[in-house]
Amino acid sequence: MSSFDLNLARVFVLLYETGSVTAAAETLHVTQPTVSYSLAKLRRHFDDELFRRTGRGLTPTAGAQRLYEPLQRALAGMDAVIRQDNDFDLTAMSGRFTVALSDLGQATLLPRLAAAARERAPGVSFTVRPLDVDAAESQLRRGELDAFVATPVLTSHRTVRIPLFHERYVGMVAADHPRIRGASVTLADLAAEHHATVYGPHGHVVPRLLLATHGLLDRVAVDATRFTVLPYLLEHTDLFAIVPEYVGEVFTASHRLRLVSLPFDTEPIEVALYARHEASRSPSQRWLVQFMADVLGELVSPAQLPPSAG
Repeated sequence: MSSFDLNLARVFVLLYETGSVTAAAETLHVTQPTVSYSLAKLRRHFDDELFRRTGRGLTPTAGAQRLYEPLQRALAGMDAVIRQDNDFDLTAMSGRFTVALSDLGQATLLPRLAAAARERAPGVSFTVRPLDVDAAESQLRRGELDAFVATPVLTSHRTVRIPLFHERYVGMVAADHPRIRGASVTLADLAAEHHATVYGPHGHVVPRLLLATHGLLDRVAVDATRFTVLPYLLEHTDLFAIVPEYVGEVFTASHRLRLVSLPFDTEPIEVALYARHEASRSPSQRWLVQFMADVLGELVSPAQLPPSAG
């Protein structure tokens, strides 16, 4: 392919993944008419409409669906070769990125990201939006987000999921809880206590599911909308909450709380980073994804440690 053909391939891949001329133009840092002109050339070259405009944006034709994977792979391969000779100077990196995090992510992950950015790339700044798992993928596709972090497994041909770390669940209570004194609780203990849970668009539903599995939803005394209210709530009451362990460790470091082991095994959750496909990212977005994966991938929950290291 010539460099001109590569530019057309990039336009095609971006249109396919974003479904938007506007989002493709913003990623490429060109005007919308430039993208429309490139789309017209693509249509002539392949003798196919490629994309039809619908209420949901641009919808690929069957011909476009056949073209996407080979063009995306070719573009990703060329980009990998090019980047070997064009590494970023991290300290010179600048720009504002928009990321979506749950309230838990904002309380526990954002401080790590911000501190690392201040050290490695002080010209970088962040706009943080609340995570809505139902809308995040479409926000990413439209260019409204550069990346987001979530625990639910979301599948889309227009995004990639990059695993970061695993967490298990533990119980969290006030440090001076009147009844729960030891390092663990029994199912009978849980049935005797009242609970605080969280419900909302953040996608973190496992604590409520665990209570439901053991018939304990009727023991919920407070159902809040944000996880970050839990440490303030628990340290002033005798309520019990189920939380991810790393989150609990962050909360116990700054509040009069302690963690206890649960009486049942819980499947570790995988926290993941979501972004556009690599070939569809701008150079700065490639840096952001690598940066977030490096910083947050360093988190090692005790659930990941071998027993001898515990």
